Amino acid sequence: MTATLSELGENAILERILQNMPGNSGLITGPGDDCAVVSRDENWDSLLKTDVVVENLHFTPDTKPERIGRKALARAVSDIAAMGGIPEHALITILCHPSRPVELLEGIYRGLNSLAREFDISLAGGETSGLPFDGLVINVALTGKVEHGQAVLRSGGAPGDLLFVSGVLGGSFPSEWHLDFEPRVKLARDLIKAGIRPSAMMDLSDGLGTDLPRLAAASGCGFEIDEASLPCRPGFSISDAVSHGEDYELLLALSPAAAQKLTRSTFATNLRNIGKLTSHPGGQLRSGWQHFCS
Repeated sequence: MTATLSELGENAILERILQNMPGNSGLITGPGDDCAVVSRDENWDSLLKTDVVVENLHFTPDTKPERIGRKALARAVSDIAAMGGIPEHALITILCHPSRPVELLEGIYRGLNSLAREFDISLAGGETSGLPFDGLVINVALTGKVEHGQAVLRSGGAPGDLLFVSGVLGGSFPSEWHLDFEPRVKLARDLIKAGIRPSAMMDLSDGLGTDLPRLAAASGCGFEIDEASLPCRPGFSISDAVSHGEDYELLLALSPAAAQKLTRSTFATNLRNIGKLTSHPGGQLRSGWQHFCS
């Protein structure tokens, strides 16, 4: 009997469907990172990202439309930040039931427009479609750019690299941080400009307990975490910081030399050392969010 999606879980599903994906000579980095990286010219590489928000999964029906639109675009911008890049152009696809009021779409676009202006992103087009059942889905396809050969991948970490996170973790939904977070584009770009280039980086969308093992595995490493050092949102526990997800903070690995440089910089207060990558495989953390798991 064929396994169901819920029986396999997200990681196993991706491992199966991403095998032998075709790619032409312009593709530098394909599936498995926060963004795809594509060759552009001698100065820049292009970043490609698509992301989706679904009603009753990423927001509730009573969420203000402006906040829904903002979140939909901000999620993709956060992934551009995780590659050390700059967002550029977006295509927006909205699917909703025809019974929904037109004010819903107007509000969503006010939220999209507001964040796009903040990050100098052009909303270049997209698609709208009706749903045959009640619901709302927004997909964002976003391009960006990063200096040629300088995209920060999940796979660049090495044993002994120190692990850092930005901001605080946990309680994203109760606090409504998941709607109003600020993508860490400036922090990532400022670190790189200061010569503190992460060896590996990703954004924390599925929770530290899910995303850190992904980064470590991509780098061929294990990890050790000092859970007492995790920066928890006030009123939430270490367990919440590990498993809740939707933090949209940066998780990054720094070489010992880069970490030492960080301590002498103005960025030190924005990042917390939580552990390190190791040469032995594995590491223990309670899992965060996994799509398709019931």
